[in-house]
Amino acid sequence: MKALTIKHIVLVIALQVYSGIANGQESLSTAQWQEDLRFLQKTVHSDFPFLFKKVKKEAWDAEVEKLSAQIPDLEEHEIKIGLTRMVSLFEYGHTQIPFSTVSEKGVLPINLYHFKDGIYVEGTLKEHNAILGAKLLKVGEFDVAKALEMVRPVVPVENESYFKAYGLRFLTVPTVLHAQGVIPDYSQKITLTFEKEGKPMEYTLAAIPVDDLSKGYGFTIPNSDWASVREAGSTPLYLKQLNETYFYFEYLPESKTLYARQSSVFDHEKEKIKDFYKRLFEFIDNNEIDRLIYDVRLNGGGNNYNNKQFIQGIMARPEINAQGKFIYIIGRRTFSACQNLTNEIENYTNAVMIGEPTAENKNFYGDNKKVTLPNSKIDAYLSFAWWQDKPQWENADATVPHFPKELTFEEYRTNQDPVVDFAMSNDFEGYLVNPMDHFRQLFMAGKMEQLKTDATRILKDPLYAHIPFKREFKQTGENLLSQGVYDGALFLYGMFTENYPEDPEMWEGLGKALKALGKNTEADAAFAKAAALSAKN
Repeated sequence: MKALTIKHIVLVIALQVYSGIANGQESLSTAQWQEDLRFLQKTVHSDFPFLFKKVKKEAWDAEVEKLSAQIPDLEEHEIKIGLTRMVSLFEYGHTQIPFSTVSEKGVLPINLYHFKDGIYVEGTLKEHNAILGAKLLKVGEFDVAKALEMVRPVVPVENESYFKAYGLRFLTVPTVLHAQGVIPDYSQKITLTFEKEGKPMEYTLAAIPVDDLSKGYGFTIPNSDWASVREAGSTPLYLKQLNETYFYFEYLPESKTLYARQSSVFDHEKEKIKDFYKRLFEFIDNNEIDRLIYDVRLNGGGNNYNNKQFIQGIMARPEINAQGKFIYIIGRRTFSACQNLTNEIENYTNAVMIGEPTAENKNFYGDNKKVTLPNSKIDAYLSFAWWQDKPQWENADATVPHFPKELTFEEYRTNQDPVVDFAMSNDFEGYLVNPMDHFRQLFMAGKMEQLKTDATRILKDPLYAHIPFKREFKQTGENLLSQGVYDGALFLYGMFTENYPEDPEMWEGLGKALKALGKNTEADAAFAKAAALSAKN
């Protein structure tokens, strides 16, 4: 064997160093990582202080100090996950370190989906067919609910729907699982516990590159390597041509229903969004349409300036813009510019909304700027634009549908769509889509007995079980007391205690109203009832 010269040795070392840099393996010192963290902290405070809306700056700074102190004892991937947690603390979906950064070492070869009845393997590599359609029970030694709780701080969680749509994928990232304590030692192989056909089973999966996943809009795209649990054959409307175009509509002549799906607010290479709107409204104008079902449950946003033409088109057609005629489907992936569209639908149309809550706050920070950390070159995306389509007192974590509907695993597997089925099988013209507004109108009109009758009936109707009536009633009662409207408060709290006889806060409110009106004996009895219930609970 020919001896290596000094020149050869230097060249070999140089190539090894270059290879390490090219593969992202150049290690940073503790000081460099801490410098990146301080750079992020300084940038946030100087350029993005308005992001301290859901988290106080003192609490955020305390987490920065905690991470800085931990860095000397952390592995590189743990530091990256720590930085991701810092950005996710702001709880705006647009403000994030991208998933591609935390998953750069690989992901498990499965696609999980959170159905109404649990978390299932919706798709996987065909070699793992044994777990296709299995229900996830545990990740490592933790049950799935606890594992989700542990990875949640890494996710830029805007609301519960956002976490449901985008949080599950973090359960498939070994670096995240280790950094968050779900697995004790870092490994590219993770053991999960499933249930299939009523039997529990453990199964170990090895990570693959994130780019090897085959999915779109949260669902698996079957190919020669990947299998979906969904039966072949029929395709539900919301999945038709899903990966071919953003825009699709189909006429259902038997019911004179026009179903339309818009899965982006960007132009598609095959069709501009304005041309789709033009084609859609021309069809509506030239055909007998009794009902328009407009589906944006998979729409993750785009350019909200593209929304105007659709809103104008709906408002210009009163025969469609009527309760029961215009059905608008929202869901856990309705986000960003599509949240703006949803706000405008709520503001300017008479649409009945069904589906799941949106993934975005009604008013939110979007439109982010890239901030590159100086040493690691990690990109953090920090939002700067405040989108306020609603008055601040109407802001909420999400747009909640008038009537919630969610897929079960079996419905998805067999190509059913309970959301569209519900829209097709109900005549919404006679429905109360906003019971609380109805109650307010009756109260303002002094129709107290009708208010009491309608409230008792509606509170027992399972169709409205999703509405947080108790919370709304408590807030209304507190408002009336603070405004000195004691007679009105007395009537409402009397109604509230009849419907929620075990709630101490309702009896406490009743006591306050009675006392304000000088009915001290009755007030004392109400306060005593409240105290007894509090002690009991």
